[in-house]
Amino acid sequence: MKNRGWTMLLCLLLSIVSSSSSSSGGGEQSLTANGKVLELDESNFDLAISTFDFILVDFYAPWCGHCKRLSPQLDEAAPILANLKKPIVIAKVNADKFTSLARKYDIDAFPTLMIFMHGAPEEYYGPRKADLLARYLKKFVAPDVSVLDSDSAISDFIETAGTYFPIYLGFGLNESMISKLAIKYKKKAWFSVAKDFSEDTMVLYDFDKVPALVSLHPTYHEQSIFYGPFEEEFLEDFIKQSLFPLAMPINIDSLKTLKDDDRKIALTIVEDETDEKSNKIIKLLKAAASANRDLVFGYVGVKQWEDFADTFGANRKTTLPKMVIWDGDEEYFSVIGSESIDDEDQATQISRFLEGYREGRTIKKRIGGPSFIGFINSLIGMRTVFMIVFVVAVVMLIQTINKEEPLRVGTRDRADHASGSDSEAESLVHRSGDKED
Repeated sequence: MKNRGWTMLLCLLLSIVSSSSSSSGGGEQSLTANGKVLELDESNFDLAISTFDFILVDFYAPWCGHCKRLSPQLDEAAPILANLKKPIVIAKVNADKFTSLARKYDIDAFPTLMIFMHGAPEEYYGPRKADLLARYLKKFVAPDVSVLDSDSAISDFIETAGTYFPIYLGFGLNESMISKLAIKYKKKAWFSVAKDFSEDTMVLYDFDKVPALVSLHPTYHEQSIFYGPFEEEFLEDFIKQSLFPLAMPINIDSLKTLKDDDRKIALTIVEDETDEKSNKIIKLLKAAASANRDLVFGYVGVKQWEDFADTFGANRKTTLPKMVIWDGDEEYFSVIGSESIDDEDQATQISRFLEGYREGRTIKKRIGGPSFIGFINSLIGMRTVFMIVFVVAVVMLIQTINKEEPLRVGTRDRADHASGSDSEAESLVHRSGDKED
């Protein structure tokens, strides 16, 4: 009986261990880069962030239409990213239900995508279609500088890089010359050095001597070449100035990419970005940008983003095109005598505008107009706007109360004094009565 008891106890312990192991294995199975979108909540979120070096998290709400359209794109991209040499996992969180996670990461709009790299969160502003999203995210796990040893390797690198990021190709450069800057700008561009290449490649990328650093903007079909000097200061100036196309369309996404650039923006407001007249002026802006790299040249159509254009006093009734110099924040400058650009000799008028700006013939103005609220809404989300309005209302209410409080205190003091006087009078009367008695 005694042996039988020990046997039963041993079997029970083995059963518990087996059950625990099975349960643990199941938990680990749910947090593997298996090519599926992981569903996270408050119980496993921190575990997921600590388990995976790279994880893209979709903070969504079940009722959100944009979230529903994004979901199949994430499902399609997940297996592509999971099979990378350094896997990127895609996960999602119902932020409408798990509000503590939403508060922790300041989620104020749906869907909000955040990429966690070694646990550090950063909001994702890239494309959201599956193929483009996968290409974009591959940049985060790519080598800082890719070393290419043949013409075919260069072609493969360009193909892999895609069109979203600018590409820097170093010819006759040592990897160490650009590695520091490649790390600094890793999230914004692709970097490579070609160790071996043919004359055909030199013709293709239009450089005639080495060392040379070629920058490419595949989306805009633009290319720039830097022949030195290759000290870090000059290299960084070239890289920084080449991150953007010579003339870039201004929209919500491009404004987000500009937020870390401290240059002022030479902004041209046109009626419609896509019409023939605008295409002509965009070409002229590119030519001007080549000679004025201390400015970012951008353009926006009233038809494409009316609220934004209206904040600079431009609308369908304004004489367009119109040029201003914008500080990227709340102020902009108009140039006296160059308030608008007519159809005749626009190149000369652009030159006069820039000359007037540099000579200080400007009027400083502040962004304004009722449509500015619409511009803010589009950038930071309605929930944040409502929160700001609520806080302002509370502050105003407190100020109003504070202003009225002395009157109430005075009234209350007088009332207390009057009440005290009445009581005192009653007391005197009472005491007098007592005294009379």
